[in-house]
This record gives sequence, C-alpha cells and structure tokens, in this order.
Amino acid sequence: MKSTSWSPVAKWYGDIVGESGHYFHEHVILPRLKLMLDPKPGESVIDIGCGQGVYARTLAHNVNYTGIDSSKELIAEAKKLTNNSQQVYYFADATRGIPVPDASFDHATCILAIQNMKDGAGVIKNISTSLKQSGDLVIVMNHPSFRIPRQSSWGKDEAQKLEYRRVNRYLSPLEIPINTHPGLKDSPLTWSYHQPLEYYVKALKRVGMVISDLEEWTSDKVSAGKSARAENRARSEFPLFLAIKAVKIKI
Repeated sequence: MKSTSWSPVAKWYGDIVGESGHYFHEHVILPRLKLMLDPKPGESVIDIGCGQGVYARTLAHNVNYTGIDSSKELIAEAKKLTNNSQQVYYFADATRGIPVPDASFDHATCILAIQNMKDGAGVIKNISTSLKQSGDLVIVMNHPSFRIPRQSSWGKDEAQKLEYRRVNRYLSPLEIPINTHPGLKDSPLTWSYHQPLEYYVKALKRVGMVISDLEEWTSDKVSAGKSARAENRARSEFPLFLAIKAVKIKI
C-alpha cells in the first residue's frame, strides 16, 4: 500500500511555502479567499490540511483557529511559528476523522489540500460534521478541469498565434505520483488524486451542504517577449484554481 504521508517531504514543502506562503498564496489565493470568507472576532475556523499554518497568520488575532494536518513535521513547524494562544494545531488524518467536538465550528477551510487526500468525499463528510448549522466551508484546489498533473499541458497554435490548454483525461478518477526531486534517483513521492468537478458537488450534497459561491482564479503573472500576447491571453482564460463555498443546512 502506497504512503500518502507528507512527512518525507515536509522540509521540502516547508522551504517552498515558507511562513507566508508561496507566490500564488500571497498574490492570488489568500487575497481572494478573504473576499469569500472573512471570519469575525470570536468566530471559529477549522483548517484542514493546514500545513505550517499559512492561512492562520492572515486571520484577526481573536479568531479561534484550529489547524489539522497529517504531517507531524508540518504541525510542529506551525506551532513554532505561532504566537497566538487562540490558534491550536493537531496531528490527524482528516480522512479518518477530525479530533474535535461535532458542530463546534463556524467556518472551515481546505486550501490546496483536498487533492492530496485519497478520500476527498470522506474529508468533506468529516468537515461537515465539525461545522455548526449554517456553518460554511471553502475548498480551494488546483482547477480540476484544467490542471491535471501529467494529463494537461500548454500547446501553441503558431498559425493562429494562440496558446491553448490541452487536457488528455478529465472524468476518470486518477492517482498520480508526483516526484518532488525529478533529478534524484530516490526522490520521495507525493500523490495527487484527481476527481472531476461533479465528485465534489455530489460529496457536498450527500452531507447536507449547499454550494453558495464558486470562483475560478487565474494567475496574475504577466509575460514579456514575442509570445506575450498569446501567453497573457491564455493565462487570463484558463484558471489555475477553483474555490467552492458551501453552507451546511438541515437534511
């Protein structure tokens, strides 16, 4: 059985993301997320797949935050980086359960993590259990329609001077190994679990969560040079990230 733990690559991931997040955290994800979900003082947030707590450090000081991650190393780093007594972290596998009381959180987030979890539907079910009635969840992921590891890529149409997105597979669930250091013989692997959009919609519906918002976020980078026009147009048309907001209702 393959390991899906991020512990073997925790240092590599920590170096890439750092204390405040990688480029797209800082320039796209966190600013746009704040417009979708802005917890108020005294409210509670549970962050699934929290890593070293990048999202926590964007919250107001008196928001009650709980971070969950299946990497002991990343949880240890998150604890080391926090100086807020209202932010706590737990080592746990969210696919198996979340070690918090039922119906205890106002908000939940899962940021660039659900596609690294084999049972995404199980994670959504466990998150729903942890939310209060009318609590909400925001899931941010690599766009499942356009960003499928090993199954999507850029192409150029020289005749029309266009850059396009090629997608080889989409509807089929996929388990995709990611080599963290391609140049090394014994490089650790992480795994990406692709599912089509309907998988997430149905998983939310099954546990009494209704989608209240959906956004598709593009890169803010700008190309220069002779291909700039085609590259910038393509970049503005094909989103990097998908954000889904859902609210827990009675069923």
